[in-house]
This record gives sequence, structure tokens and C-alpha cells, in this order.
Amino acid sequence: MGLKHQAALGLAGIVAALYSAAAAAEASTALWPALQETFFAGKTIEKADFIKLEGPARAESGAQVPITLTVDKPLDAADAIRKVYIIVDANPIPLAATYQFTPLNGKAQISTRVRMETDSFIHAVGETADGKFYMTALPIRAAGGCGGPVDGDEKAIRAASGKIKVNVDKPVKFGEANPATLMIKHPMFTGLQRDLVSGGYRPAFYMQKLDLSYNGKPVMHIDFGVGTSEDPYVRFFYQPEGPGTLDVKAIDNEGKEFEQHTEVAG
Repeated sequence: MGLKHQAALGLAGIVAALYSAAAAAEASTALWPALQETFFAGKTIEKADFIKLEGPARAESGAQVPITLTVDKPLDAADAIRKVYIIVDANPIPLAATYQFTPLNGKAQISTRVRMETDSFIHAVGETADGKFYMTALPIRAAGGCGGPVDGDEKAIRAASGKIKVNVDKPVKFGEANPATLMIKHPMFTGLQRDLVSGGYRPAFYMQKLDLSYNGKPVMHIDFGVGTSEDPYVRFFYQPEGPGTLDVKAIDNEGKEFEQHTEVAG
């Protein structure tokens, strides 16, 4: 099942229609039925204790809301969760990102940061290889993370975008799940932010896809949306069998490609 960016954009009208009820005070469950029908039409989604979301009850900044996703199920199991959708219910464009895991992750856990325009539930929906769906949800209070004004020289910001840094925790333990941190310099413009100089909207400009591999074998694939925070940050796991290279290949929504290679030793 493919989730199209156009479908996410179409949800802006749904969110606007329900905004006054959902955003007046605290996170509301009112938005989820329409979102489920849009993204997972005809699918049954079961609530699952083995999918966990953690985050602050109230975010310090709606532009940088830290969350941690954990799937307590082995990645080599027949019913392993292979893809997780992160959906911020009350955002104008709700789909923040999707994460596709492989057995070479060793552990299905990521920490990242998302944008939140207002108080909202965040849903994590996991999909198995045979098309079953499971979910959990977390309410967080936040404001102003998707719109608002932006300043700075757009040309200079674009020129600096795409720099990738990977830190692997040491010592590395071969044959086990090891943590690492990925950081990308990128403004992740949402298309909803006003330029303080021109007064118009800055066009959407964001990192769109990213592939992680180890010695040429896929580890994880990420589809980013504009609901991912500026300067994307992902803490993840990988399971190396021996020394090698952790490779990152990324592409933005304008087709520009970026790469980074990290040597891993014991």
C-alpha cells in the first residue's frame, strides 16, 4: 500500500474542518477516524502493547518535539513489524514519516523529532510483511510547529543543506544491535511558513527519502514528510556482523542527492 504525499495534502481540509473542536484545548480523538480511512482505507488496525511511543506531555517547542518509537517484537519473526507510519493527527499534513526496518536493524527502535502545530495525538501504525496493522497513540501538547515566520537568506540556507553526520556508539559489538545517531542539516520547510522579507510563503523544501545500508546490505529506509523537524535527527540501531561501512544515501524533494560513509571497527 503506497501512501502518497498528495493524499496527505488533501487532509488539510479535513483537519481545518475539525480544528476548532480538536485544537481548542487538549489532544482530541476526533481526527483519527478520517485519517485512518484516508491512509488505511478498508484495513483493520488493532491496538498493540508491543508498539510503544514516548514523548513529553507538553513540548517545549512545537517545532522540535522529541519522540521515541519502540517495537517489542523480533525483526526476524514471521510476523515482524517491517514498516511504521508516524502520524500527527492535528497537523495540516499529518504524515510525518515512515520507517521501514530490516533484520539488520537488530532492534526496531528510533528516536526522532517532529513538528506539531497544536495539541494532538501522535499515532504510530505498524505494518507486518503480510499486511496486518497494529497501532498505539500518544497525546502531546504543543503549538506552532508547522507554520509561523521564517527568516534568513534562503539561497544560503539551501546551499548549506544536505550535510550528513553519523555517530556510532563505541565500542561496537559485532553480532549485536548497536546504537547510532544520524543528523542532517536541512531546513525542512513545510510550505506553510511565511518569509519575513517577501511576505509570501516559503515553498516546501525537505529531505524526502533516506536509505541506510551496511556493507551494501539494506538496514533501514525512511520516507520523510514536512512533519519531520528542521535538521532531521534519528537515533537508530544496526547489527553489524563484522567491520565495515555504514552508508547513508538521501534525496530531497527537488531531486538533489547526498551521501555519507562511516567506517565501523570493533
